[in-house]
Amino acid sequence: MKQRVITAAVLLALLAVIVWQIYTPLFVAVFALISAVASNEIMRCAKVKNKFLLIVGTAFAFFVPFFSSESILEPFVPTYTWLHFIDGMPKSAYIIVIVIAYFLAMLADYKETKFEDVAITVVASIVVPSAFSLFGVLRDMTGYGNQIGVYLIFYALICALATDSGAHLGGTLFGKTKMSPNISPKKTVEGAVCGIIFSMVLNLVATLLYNKFGYTDLTRTQATVLFVAQPFISFLSMMGDLTASVLKRNFGVKDFGKIFPGHGGVMDRFDSTLFTVPATYLVALFIVG
Repeated sequence: MKQRVITAAVLLALLAVIVWQIYTPLFVAVFALISAVASNEIMRCAKVKNKFLLIVGTAFAFFVPFFSSESILEPFVPTYTWLHFIDGMPKSAYIIVIVIAYFLAMLADYKETKFEDVAITVVASIVVPSAFSLFGVLRDMTGYGNQIGVYLIFYALICALATDSGAHLGGTLFGKTKMSPNISPKKTVEGAVCGIIFSMVLNLVATLLYNKFGYTDLTRTQATVLFVAQPFISFLSMMGDLTASVLKRNFGVKDFGKIFPGHGGVMDRFDSTLFTVPATYLVALFIVG
């Protein structure tokens, strides 16, 4: 328990630094690093042994978040300069090239590298980083420097982290009915309800604080839509957690990694976030698009 508390304190300190530097390249650099580590964790847990897939997949996962927004490197790289660079070739072209490279690596080492290794590498190095890159998209989708984007990031994180914490506490106190005994025996329906309620309360508090201290208020319609969508996004958070549990069972591992003592790896901490951030982005398109 002591180890988990210390690690949690370090993670909170890291989050404070990210918030402080949210409009600098440090913001995207942190999520690029998290993206690369998460990608590598998945491939290693799946026992992908091909060095090319491991190295190139991890490197590609690191660079994906840098393509999330034309303003992502402000103020050090002007928006128009980075926009010209990232729009030089359609993003789908990069994906096609990297997938072809993965298949060529499979052909070069066909005795040891299977199609499953390529499929896992595609998910780990393209799909997962694409979800992480939405942090940058959310930050800048209402314009560089507009605080609504920052609020949306916190909204997505609260839907993930508060739901997980509330479900754990609620399950410990009131849990009786198993939610998914074959996947995660400790999760209960009562805990899930507590998690959703806890997330709703924290998001309501966050909205009130934001509208009181933020420079750009949420409109009544925006706040209402986000509040109504919150239970569904919290539910997706739990589905993300269960999805990660299925993957770990398939791979025969307890945790994806050991980078966070007492908590596991990056994927163990951000599995639910990979579901809440895309869902938040879809809602944000509706309210600010």
